[in-house]
Amino acid sequence: MVDIDKAIIARYKKEGENFEILVDCDKALEYREGKYVALEDIVATTEIFSDIKQDKKPTKESLMKVFGTENVDEISVKIIKEGNIQLTADHKNKLREEKRKKIVNIIHRNAIDPKTNLPHPSERIEMVMNDAKIKIDEFKKAEAQVQDIVRKMTPYLPIKFEIWEVAVRLPATIAGKAYHTLKEFGKLLKDEWQNDGSMVAVVEIPAGLHEEFETAINNLSQGEAEIKILNRR
Repeated sequence: MVDIDKAIIARYKKEGENFEILVDCDKALEYREGKYVALEDIVATTEIFSDIKQDKKPTKESLMKVFGTENVDEISVKIIKEGNIQLTADHKNKLREEKRKKIVNIIHRNAIDPKTNLPHPSERIEMVMNDAKIKIDEFKKAEAQVQDIVRKMTPYLPIKFEIWEVAVRLPATIAGKAYHTLKEFGKLLKDEWQNDGSMVAVVEIPAGLHEEFETAINNLSQGEAEIKILNRR
């Protein structure tokens, strides 16, 4: 059970009724984003309140009207998933910064500068986000915010998302070891082992990862691998 002194209020309002529970902020937000967290590690109370500060509880009728059940666990899950989680200013800032870093990383790893076909450095992306006065939603998943953020950044910085199909010929000496590296970078579309023990593969990777991918393969093969871009889309 969560320490009640460190818990915050999660509130759900519907049909003129108010319902509240106490939760661990971090755990509640993780659960809300789809991560598995046991309910007992999220909630600090085993009751539903209409007003926690005044120790008021809702009627059975109001619970049935809004939730269709009196089961505390089911109601708590609904409140956590769909209600309003009250955050402190510090916590909001922390969440925004975490989301900001994740968004920068997504753009850096998945997009390129169409003029150079190279990924934009993270520092440049951060600077342009500041210039474009990008606002981060601390509750919304980073992946769900990228498209709108990139649209707002485009007048300041050319950004293009592309997926590349890259062919690789790996010498027999490192084919087995490099096989796992190929799968770490993207989707393995094709792998054919040759009679001499070498391997020919086609990997689908985000364009922004190509430079990093090429460096990793060349380091493993000591420059003996052959790498060729087959398709861009």
